[in-house]
Amino acid sequence: MATEHAAQSSGAPENDIRGVLIQVAGGRLLLPNATIAEVLSYAEPDAVADAPDWLLGRIRWRGWQLPLLAFGRFSGLANERGGLGSKVIVLRALGGNPRAPYFALLTQGFPRLVTVSRDALVVVDDHNPLPNGVQARVLLNEDAAFLPDLGAIETQIGLALAQAA
Repeated sequence: MATEHAAQSSGAPENDIRGVLIQVAGGRLLLPNATIAEVLSYAEPDAVADAPDWLLGRIRWRGWQLPLLAFGRFSGLANERGGLGSKVIVLRALGGNPRAPYFALLTQGFPRLVTVSRDALVVVDDHNPLPNGVQARVLLNEDAAFLPDLGAIETQIGLALAQAA
Protein backbone atom coordinates (compact mmCIF):
# COMPACT_ATOMS: atom_id res chain seq x y z
CA MET A 1 0.00 0.00 0.00
CA ALA A 2 2.78 2.44 0.87
CA THR A 3 4.63 1.80 -2.42
CA GLU A 4 1.43 2.31 -4.41
CA HIS A 5 0.87 5.64 -2.67
CA ALA A 6 4.48 6.69 -3.24
CA ALA A 7 4.25 5.88 -6.97
CA GLN A 8 1.02 7.84 -7.28
CA SER A 9 2.32 10.84 -5.38
CA SER A 10 5.50 10.99 -7.49
CA GLY A 11 3.40 11.69 -10.56
CA ALA A 12 4.88 8.75 -12.54
CA PRO A 13 2.95 5.54 -13.07
CA GLU A 14 4.69 2.42 -11.80
CA ASN A 15 5.35 1.03 -15.29
CA ASP A 16 7.12 4.16 -16.59
CA ILE A 17 10.89 3.95 -16.79
CA ARG A 18 13.56 6.58 -17.25
CA GLY A 19 15.32 6.22 -20.54
CA VAL A 20 17.85 8.09 -22.64
CA LEU A 21 17.84 8.96 -26.31
CA ILE A 22 21.37 8.82 -27.67
CA GLN A 23 22.29 10.36 -31.02
CA VAL A 24 24.62 8.18 -33.10
CA ALA A 25 25.54 8.50 -36.76
CA GLY A 26 22.55 7.26 -38.72
CA GLY A 27 19.93 7.48 -35.98
CA ARG A 28 19.05 7.50 -32.29
CA LEU A 29 19.23 4.76 -29.70
CA LEU A 30 16.79 4.36 -26.83
CA LEU A 31 18.28 2.80 -23.71
CA PRO A 32 17.23 2.46 -20.08
CA ASN A 33 18.91 5.19 -18.04
CA ALA A 34 20.20 2.54 -15.63
CA THR A 35 22.57 1.14 -18.30
CA ILE A 36 24.60 4.37 -18.44
CA ALA A 37 27.51 4.61 -16.02
CA GLU A 38 29.03 7.90 -17.24
CA VAL A 39 29.26 10.33 -20.17
CA LEU A 40 32.78 11.39 -21.20
CA SER A 41 34.32 13.76 -23.71
CA TYR A 42 35.76 11.96 -26.72
CA ALA A 43 39.48 11.25 -26.73
CA GLU A 44 41.29 9.21 -29.37
CA PRO A 45 41.22 5.55 -28.26
CA ASP A 46 44.19 3.18 -28.17
CA ALA A 47 44.10 1.08 -31.33
CA VAL A 48 43.29 -2.63 -31.23
CA ALA A 49 45.26 -4.48 -33.93
CA ASP A 50 43.21 -6.51 -36.43
CA ALA A 51 39.90 -5.32 -34.97
CA PRO A 52 36.85 -4.67 -37.18
CA ASP A 53 36.37 -1.02 -38.21
CA TRP A 54 33.43 -0.58 -35.81
CA LEU A 55 35.71 -1.32 -32.84
CA LEU A 56 37.48 2.04 -32.65
CA GLY A 57 39.90 0.91 -29.95
CA ARG A 58 40.06 0.99 -26.17
CA ILE A 59 39.66 3.89 -23.80
CA ARG A 60 40.86 4.17 -20.23
CA TRP A 61 38.16 4.67 -17.61
CA ARG A 62 38.49 4.21 -13.86
CA GLY A 63 41.25 1.62 -14.22
CA TRP A 64 39.47 -0.32 -16.98
CA GLN A 65 40.39 -0.64 -20.66
CA LEU A 66 36.98 -0.36 -22.33
CA PRO A 67 36.28 -1.29 -25.94
CA LEU A 68 34.85 1.71 -27.83
CA LEU A 69 32.09 0.87 -30.32
CA ALA A 70 30.97 3.02 -33.25
CA PHE A 71 27.32 1.92 -33.46
CA GLY A 72 26.77 3.56 -36.86
CA ARG A 73 29.50 1.37 -38.37
CA PHE A 74 28.50 -1.72 -36.37
CA SER A 75 24.91 -1.53 -37.55
CA GLY A 76 25.72 -0.46 -41.11
CA LEU A 77 23.76 2.78 -40.70
CA ALA A 78 26.62 5.25 -41.24
CA ASN A 79 30.40 5.65 -41.33
CA GLU A 80 30.96 7.10 -37.89
CA ARG A 81 34.13 8.72 -36.57
CA GLY A 82 34.88 10.46 -33.32
CA GLY A 83 35.88 14.09 -33.25
CA LEU A 84 35.10 17.52 -31.88
CA GLY A 85 31.69 17.45 -30.16
CA SER A 86 31.60 13.66 -29.93
CA LYS A 87 30.92 12.05 -26.57
CA VAL A 88 31.56 8.60 -25.20
CA ILE A 89 28.95 6.85 -23.11
CA VAL A 90 30.13 4.16 -20.72
CA LEU A 91 27.51 1.40 -20.59
CA ARG A 92 27.08 -1.31 -17.98
CA ALA A 93 27.44 -4.65 -19.75
CA LEU A 94 24.54 -7.04 -19.24
CA GLY A 95 26.43 -10.27 -19.92
CA GLY A 96 27.72 -10.78 -16.40
CA ASN A 97 31.37 -11.15 -17.41
CA PRO A 98 33.35 -9.83 -14.40
CA ARG A 99 36.36 -9.15 -16.67
CA ALA A 100 34.26 -6.96 -18.98
CA PRO A 101 31.54 -5.23 -16.90
CA TYR A 102 31.50 -2.12 -19.15
CA PHE A 103 31.90 -1.03 -22.74
CA ALA A 104 31.84 2.38 -24.39
CA LEU A 105 29.73 3.80 -27.19
CA LEU A 106 30.59 6.75 -29.44
CA THR A 107 27.80 9.34 -29.58
CA GLN A 108 27.10 12.70 -31.15
CA GLY A 109 26.39 14.91 -28.14
CA PHE A 110 24.82 14.34 -24.75
CA PRO A 111 22.08 11.80 -24.12
CA ARG A 112 18.59 13.20 -23.58
CA LEU A 113 16.70 11.92 -20.54
CA VAL A 114 13.14 10.78 -21.37
CA THR A 115 10.25 9.08 -19.62
CA VAL A 116 9.24 5.88 -21.36
CA SER A 117 5.63 4.90 -20.79
CA ARG A 118 3.72 2.04 -22.31
CA ASP A 119 1.36 4.49 -24.04
CA ALA A 120 4.14 6.61 -25.58
CA LEU A 121 6.28 3.76 -26.97
CA VAL A 122 5.26 2.13 -30.26
CA VAL A 123 7.17 -0.62 -32.05
CA VAL A 124 7.45 0.16 -35.76
CA ASP A 125 7.05 -2.93 -37.95
CA ASP A 126 7.78 -1.76 -41.48
CA HIS A 127 8.85 -5.24 -42.67
CA ASN A 128 12.37 -3.99 -43.46
CA PRO A 129 15.25 -6.02 -42.05
CA LEU A 130 16.65 -4.63 -38.81
CA PRO A 131 20.21 -3.31 -38.81
CA ASN A 132 22.90 -5.36 -37.09
CA GLY A 133 22.69 -4.96 -33.30
CA VAL A 134 19.09 -3.67 -33.34
CA GLN A 135 16.19 -5.55 -31.78
CA ALA A 136 13.42 -3.11 -32.78
CA ARG A 137 12.56 0.20 -34.40
CA VAL A 138 10.40 2.33 -32.13
CA LEU A 139 8.64 5.66 -31.84
CA LEU A 140 8.72 7.35 -28.45
CA ASN A 141 6.17 10.12 -28.70
CA GLU A 142 7.43 11.60 -32.01
CA ASP A 143 11.07 10.48 -31.76
CA ALA A 144 12.13 7.60 -34.00
CA ALA A 145 14.78 5.41 -32.40
CA PHE A 146 16.39 1.99 -32.42
CA LEU A 147 16.33 -0.36 -29.43
CA PRO A 148 19.82 -1.84 -29.49
CA ASP A 149 20.38 -5.52 -28.74
CA LEU A 150 22.99 -5.00 -26.02
CA GLY A 151 23.52 -8.73 -25.48
CA ALA A 152 24.33 -9.30 -29.16
CA ILE A 153 26.58 -6.23 -29.20
CA GLU A 154 28.51 -7.47 -26.15
CA THR A 155 28.92 -10.88 -27.79
CA GLN A 156 30.28 -9.32 -30.99
CA ILE A 157 32.69 -7.12 -29.02
CA GLY A 158 33.95 -10.19 -27.14
CA LEU A 159 34.46 -12.13 -30.37
CA ALA A 160 36.24 -9.21 -32.04
CA LEU A 161 38.59 -8.76 -29.08
CA ALA A 162 39.31 -12.52 -28.92
CA GLN A 163 40.17 -12.62 -32.64
CA ALA A 164 42.31 -9.49 -32.39
CA ALA A 165 44.32 -10.85 -29.44
